[in-house]
Amino acid sequence: MSISPIQFLRQVKQEAKKVTWPTRKEVVPSCIMVILLVSAATAFFFVVDMILGWGVDKILKLG
Repeated sequence: MSISPIQFLRQVKQEAKKVTWPTRKEVVPSCIMVILLVSAATAFFFVVDMILGWGVDKILKLG
């Protein structure tokens, strides 16, 4: 059972009306938290990469 493209678009429009968007008060803290966590993860992986790179460099220069 398939529906016509027009009927599909009508259903999409009906479902879109049911969407509740978050308020600015809800969005701002979430965005700040995401930015902080991404920054922390970036710094962590940068440090780990530098340490591992240094270790591999020392191992390869010994050989």
